[in-house]
Amino acid sequence: MNQTERRLFLIRRLLAEKAQYRDMAIPADETEQRQLLRSLFNVRMPGGVDEDFLAVQDEYLQEETRRKGITMLADLTPSEPGLYLWQGDITTLACDAIVNAANAGMTGCYRPCHNCIDNCIHTYAGVQLRSACAELMARQGHEEPTGQAKITPAYNLPCRYVIHTVGPIVDGRLTRRHEEQLASSYRACLALASEHGCGSIALCCISTGVFGFPQRRAAEIAVQTVRAHRGELDVIFNVFKDEDAAIYRELLG
Repeated sequence: MNQTERRLFLIRRLLAEKAQYRDMAIPADETEQRQLLRSLFNVRMPGGVDEDFLAVQDEYLQEETRRKGITMLADLTPSEPGLYLWQGDITTLACDAIVNAANAGMTGCYRPCHNCIDNCIHTYAGVQLRSACAELMARQGHEEPTGQAKITPAYNLPCRYVIHTVGPIVDGRLTRRHEEQLASSYRACLALASEHGCGSIALCCISTGVFGFPQRRAAEIAVQTVRAHRGELDVIFNVFKDEDAAIYRELLG
């Protein structure tokens, strides 16, 4: 199969899973097909699929990532020994672990084509990731507390692991408790990476954006916590926005 054939195969299989979708027309336009496939991935509940589906999905997602371009840790220049700043799409970063800013349900973002990091990571990892997260949460029996973290395989991403953490939500005034919870999230991610033999980890901007944590203070806490607790890990501060990049450049000298 070529990439178009894989995309159409996956769309048809996902539409067939739900009775209300089975008569939906598949658009001819490639961009619209991509949006439809991502939406179907996003709204799909956790659950098993057959090996034929997984084989095609895995080939499709890995090729999509190759086309976007994969960045290796060796391609980066450290800001200081063991610390790196990189602006880009975290789903294309080849390191041992990447961090996902998850919600308390821990099974990803269900909003079709939403541009949050949780949605992007689950989309390009594949449906296996949501199922793995659901199994972790079923065993736990309750929502994930703020400031803790869970680790899963990365499936079709170029990293080895995804570490999922729930950062604090700031709705109003920033408090000392918010700051302690954010530092706890970063410590939990670093500890899990070390426990699983990782040599490198990419940290996203936990709790900023829609979670309301002020960007500069969040970056200060991230850098302070990493400097104190990274151990032997190489740490990549991954940013997407220009404003965050400027803040981290200042903090990292």
